[in-house]
Amino acid sequence: MGFYSIENIQLMKRFPELAPDLYQSYIAFSKAVLSEGHLTRKEKEIIAVAVSHATECPYCIDFHTKKAKKAGASLEELFEAVMTAAAIEAGGAYAHRTQMHRAYDGKLAESFYSRDDLANINTLQDLSPEIQQTARAFFSKASEEGKLTAKLKQLIAVAVAHTSECPYCIAAHTAEAKNEGCSKEELAEAVMTAALLRSGGAVTHAVNMLQSYEQSSEE
Repeated sequence: MGFYSIENIQLMKRFPELAPDLYQSYIAFSKAVLSEGHLTRKEKEIIAVAVSHATECPYCIDFHTKKAKKAGASLEELFEAVMTAAAIEAGGAYAHRTQMHRAYDGKLAESFYSRDDLANINTLQDLSPEIQQTARAFFSKASEEGKLTAKLKQLIAVAVAHTSECPYCIAAHTAEAKNEGCSKEELAEAVMTAALLRSGGAVTHAVNMLQSYEQSSEE
């Protein structure tokens, strides 16, 4: 059986017996986060698909793609969500160049992250004009209205930014989300969807742990 064999999922049936109360607490958390609230189930599942691509968990991608489809999401909507996640992942690396410059020049500030960095990122002279222009065009295009609304894309952006733990992305896209009309409650539910996916990837990968544990006992 391979590391990501479909049969691995069957091992999840053993989870309740390994830590009954703890596992049921996780299931209750999962149901609460994904239930209809300030965001619809469809919106939450679309966010979940985007975040699962950022966490690179094949189990989560498979599970939440099917859930999103059942909730009414189209393939085009899901692909836009994934591309929005890709833009945020790329944007985090793009923004963190400010840290690289400080380290390279030996000019570390009192804090690694300064809000002034957001204003200075695009003035750095370390990229070719082609890379700079195409990167910024990609980031901008990823935020535009398409099959998904600009508002939902910003909710995805904030969720993925919390997943990648990029303070620059969190700050920039929270501001843009607010401009698109997102409430604190909607943002909080998007962030908790990301939190669930982070935990869900860890929980689901326990099937790999079980597989490895049992194989080692047989040797």
